[in-house]
Amino acid sequence: MRGISTWSGCRSNLSAGKFVTAMIKELSSEETQIIYDIINQAAFVYKGAIPEDCYHEPYMPREELIREMKSMSFFGWEEGDKLVGVMGFQPIKDVTLIRHAYVLPDYQGKGIGTKLLNHLKQMTSTRQLLVGTWADATWAIDFYRKQGFKLMPHKDELLMKYWDIPKRQIETSVVLGMEV
Repeated sequence: MRGISTWSGCRSNLSAGKFVTAMIKELSSEETQIIYDIINQAAFVYKGAIPEDCYHEPYMPREELIREMKSMSFFGWEEGDKLVGVMGFQPIKDVTLIRHAYVLPDYQGKGIGTKLLNHLKQMTSTRQLLVGTWADATWAIDFYRKQGFKLMPHKDELLMKYWDIPKRQIETSVVLGMEV
């Protein structure tokens, strides 16, 4: 994916007739800190919602993010000069995974996650698009269902085949998928 121009732009009416340019762009390692900040600010919602032994602060340590960035592309939603949402895109084997989808709390509910996801759907060249999330993250499950994803049977097999996550996370997660 690197090197391909993936900008798409529009103008957002934020309030009182003010317009701010909004863009989707592929992110680089130079933006690791802001990706890290967005993930960890937005992931605060998991505290108390997922098993206590699975939540830690920071939610995603910097070393883990750096490792993850080597195996996938990250895309971001930028409003004006501020990156406010991120989503990972990882073609692997015969599927594509949506990974680490987060929008800053003050920007949630404004369609940013939907716009990022639609952009990544258009980029998908495999037949199936999958996303994993915590079973108790009902808001995330609801979001993906509204986008056309369905809960997948045999989630443990899928999580073991396509993700590199701990056994405890497999036990407490679900997989949603869609044909593209």
